[in-house]
Amino acid sequence: MESEERYRRAKRRVRVLKGFYIHLATYIAVMALLLLIDFLTGGGWWFYWPLLGWGIGIVAHAFTVFGIKGFLGSEWEEKKTRDLMNSYSNK
Repeated sequence: MESEERYRRAKRRVRVLKGFYIHLATYIAVMALLLLIDFLTGGGWWFYWPLLGWGIGIVAHAFTVFGIKGFLGSEWEEKKTRDLMNSYSNK
């Protein structure tokens, strides 16, 4: 039963991550399109308002998915330290 529970938890985590990455990709695509429209119409550079508003939503979504530890937390520090150590040994 423990193996089945771990599988369900992992499957749920994958769905949550996938949802965030789809949200982020949509944000990037829409913001690029709005920037292009704003540039082509010679407008008053209004695109940054949706960029800012939706950007706040993206950050909030990221915090719910990754938590505060995901952004520059101790796990990130350990991983980055290992990555840098590996890159120094390859030189």
